[in-house]
Amino acid sequence: MNTFTMNNWEERIVSGSEGEPRVAYAHASMTFSGVIEGEASCDYLLFYPGEGYDGGGTTSPGYDRIEGSVDGRKGTFVLRHEFTFDLDGLSSTFSVVPGSGTGELAGLSGSGTIKGTPGVLTVAYTFEYTVD
Repeated sequence: MNTFTMNNWEERIVSGSEGEPRVAYAHASMTFSGVIEGEASCDYLLFYPGEGYDGGGTTSPGYDRIEGSVDGRKGTFVLRHEFTFDLDGLSSTFSVVPGSGTGELAGLSGSGTIKGTPGVLTVAYTFEYTVD
């Protein structure tokens, strides 16, 4: 099974105020297992339309820089996400940033999905890829 586990999440408001429309920045770290094995350093820009931690159906971009392997091929690469999140959970479509692969992952391309439940730190993902 392909999963990642959230290790750390640091978030701060960059414009607006708590309880009203605002933009926040989050830095996180994750551990991937499955077809992707490794550690990720992640940066996200989040929009909240009002009270609480509900994205209100809007999308938020993010990047994960992963150091590890894909099916045993070692290197680093970057994923670009487009997240949606609300009180029912989070979902994302992501793709490998062209030209971001290094080492045995040079030429990596691909895309995938994420679907998570609020409060659950381990999340399943799909990933279809090729290495040129």
